Amino acid sequence: MNKDQKYCTSLTHFERLKTREVAIGNVKFGGENPIRLQSMTTVDTMDTEGSVAQAIRMIDAGCELVRFTAPSKKEAENLKIIRAELDKLGYTTPIVADIHFTPNAAEVAALHIEKIRVNPGNYADKKKFEEIEYTDESYQAELDRIREKFTPLVLLCKNLGRAIRIGTNHGSLSDRITSRYGDTPEGMVKSALEFIEICEDNDFHDLVISMKSSNAQVMVQAYRILAAQMLQRGTVYPLHLGVTEAGEGEDGRIKSAVGIGTLLEDGLGDTIRVSLTEAPENEIPVARKLAERYILRTNENSIQPIEGELPYNPFEYKRRITKAVQNIGDHHVPVVLADYSQVEKLKPAHFFAAGYVYKVQDDKWHLKEQAVDYIYTGDQIPDFELPGTLGIICDAKIWTAKNQIYPLFDFDAFRAAETISSELNFVRIDSLDLALVEVIRENPKFDTVVLVLSSQNERKSAEMRRFFIEMMQKDVKIPVILDNFYQDLDEETFQLHSSTDFGSLFLDGFGDGIFIQAKNCATPQLITSTSFGILQATRTRISKTEYISCPSCGRTLFDLQETTAKIRSKTSHLKGLKIGIMGCIVNGPGEMADADYGYVGVGKGKINLYKEKEVVKRNIPEEKALDELVDLIKEYGDWVEVKSHDD
Repeated sequence: MNKDQKYCTSLTHFERLKTREVAIGNVKFGGENPIRLQSMTTVDTMDTEGSVAQAIRMIDAGCELVRFTAPSKKEAENLKIIRAELDKLGYTTPIVADIHFTPNAAEVAALHIEKIRVNPGNYADKKKFEEIEYTDESYQAELDRIREKFTPLVLLCKNLGRAIRIGTNHGSLSDRITSRYGDTPEGMVKSALEFIEICEDNDFHDLVISMKSSNAQVMVQAYRILAAQMLQRGTVYPLHLGVTEAGEGEDGRIKSAVGIGTLLEDGLGDTIRVSLTEAPENEIPVARKLAERYILRTNENSIQPIEGELPYNPFEYKRRITKAVQNIGDHHVPVVLADYSQVEKLKPAHFFAAGYVYKVQDDKWHLKEQAVDYIYTGDQIPDFELPGTLGIICDAKIWTAKNQIYPLFDFDAFRAAETISSELNFVRIDSLDLALVEVIRENPKFDTVVLVLSSQNERKSAEMRRFFIEMMQKDVKIPVILDNFYQDLDEETFQLHSSTDFGSLFLDGFGDGIFIQAKNCATPQLITSTSFGILQATRTRISKTEYISCPSCGRTLFDLQETTAKIRSKTSHLKGLKIGIMGCIVNGPGEMADADYGYVGVGKGKINLYKEKEVVKRNIPEEKALDELVDLIKEYGDWVEVKSHDD
């Protein structure tokens, strides 16, 4: 990895990126300090009693930094009372004021609490989706105006010993930034660096930086670019990690783990916030499970160093080029494999969890949207008629040439085998043994092979990534299924770990399929939904509706959890559609640019509906907004009726 590609200490040797230590109240971030956990209240900041009570619930759950929204000076002033009440009750956890649009509120809040979060996209800038042609002179004039607006806060925080988070959000990049740099990770980083430079020019360095997006690909790329540029500049500030508007339940956890976990795997991240559309105290246990994996992370099983330049660009997504073997590799979406090798006697009913429903009355198979592509059956071959879209993988020792049945070999057994499938062979391989890449490259017998790549390393994804790098450097274009095994984990931890391990590879363009094996972790249904959820979160295979829903805060103008549930109940069958559900206008309009449709609170009981980034229906009464959203989707031709399994 050359210096232009360097965004972490090492891709093969685990070490947290050394960042500048920043004290926020009585808690230190960055440097040698642990990964800190934080969240944000959802109560109106003017509700002092409710705010204090919710903050205490969060702190008791393990929250080490509590954020409150301060949309105006009155909320900023009330933070003084909230701080005093918490102190009186013995809770000294530092407080952050979340500022958008109102620099004067930030300056008031800085008088009373320990940290200010500013969003460069709207602190002294604007977003109206206008494309503006700037000359160098006019662009500099805008920077001078922003400097004038932001410098008073910087000097105030410097004098009072406060910290600042420069929190760039993909959904609220200013028109100025997008006009020059595009709606891109590069634009996000440039937006933050402009504010960082103002701070540095005033000799202020108590900064924490974030690069949030609801798209995990964009989020990871932005943090990597930022880290690379900070390393080149010589000062690396602590990183606050988060996937914004991650959503609720399983989807929110998977998407958060894909984004946050990918960066933690490479040693990036000093504090994390998991943005779930749930009560904020529910976010902390999830954040803890993501962070604690790295507390005792070791390098016991060493990974061979990388020689020369990386054969891929870690700052943009491009899928590894492979040939196609059957429906695996090349332009095909990643396939999903399910493990049924432990089932004693396979029956059609077993395939229900894999997305296949057998109807006895009409003697037909029916597919769910999330139907796996292959099932591994171990030492048995099903004795009943199979769904036409399903492939069966069995151990090579029992395999016989038969339609839809394919063998799985160990590496040495395949090389020695006299009989193999003329169509498709699966070959297990351990990512530890890089020397096998050269053997594969020189052996034409592998032309019909798909590798099933696994790792026994504590750093599964790093070792597997190293194997992909070796394949790319030696121009081996064989498709690869990613295979990991998990044991004795609770369901949430299983989802978080598997989403991290697989997601980090798919985000780098590695992998032509996913194969999750588990024991005492999850039901077959959960394994299937997790597999498809990881592909959805990495945007490599879309199998369901995606909800970009914010986690709520004091600005929220309706019950986000209830509203999200209602919208999901009406639209969850619209495969591939992205629907944004935003409590207010802070990030709403920007996130609508990534969503197909948007539902945004604009006033008490009032909703605006978006088609992409454009408002198409304004000030709709909340009680009518869901029906209006459905009508809007129908109007643009994206509605389909719900299909039953009998269709």
